[in-house]
Amino acid sequence: MPDQIVVSEFLAAQRPRRADAARNFDALLVAAREAFAEHGADASLEDIARRAGVGIGTLYRNFPTRRHLFEAVYANEVDDLGRVAAEVSGEPPWEALAAWLRRFVDYAMTKRAIREALDGELTDVFLACRQSMYDAGTPLLLRAQEAGEVRGDMSIDDLLRLVSGITSVAFPDVEQRDRVLGIALDGVRTTR
Repeated sequence: MPDQIVVSEFLAAQRPRRADAARNFDALLVAAREAFAEHGADASLEDIARRAGVGIGTLYRNFPTRRHLFEAVYANEVDDLGRVAAEVSGEPPWEALAAWLRRFVDYAMTKRAIREALDGELTDVFLACRQSMYDAGTPLLLRAQEAGEVRGDMSIDDLLRLVSGITSVAFPDVEQRDRVLGIALDGVRTTR
């Protein structure tokens, strides 16, 4: 595990300092995330630039290769997961964990598209992102376990693989996906 890479620092190093350039960078990340979720890793870079309201040259200035864009989108999603974990940490244990896992489902849809494009290759950035994600979710899981609300024989890896499995299936609509997620979460919950 590359301890030297910290996801938030990786993103900060990528983000331009000028306010207008930083806004373009952020808009490109949002547009790429949406495009990858809708069209997979083959989403058009021209479409991403158009969605962000910038020219293709601005996209390439920020992300010289598709891989740079993939890594930045992935790191941004993981950084958001860390922020969500901090935001929900004051909620009751089960509600905090469930809220974080619902956000994880959105992340997993983007992750799938990016991982497909990279043929599962694990770069230092991706390994650092995985560790950051586990670091964000583990305290929420432990707190729910200590409160007796979640099975005690489960690790964060077990839980994330369960939820990731759900996101690997194509659903006809978001409502069914959320219903299936609810069924799975009921299976890990000890109280209802």
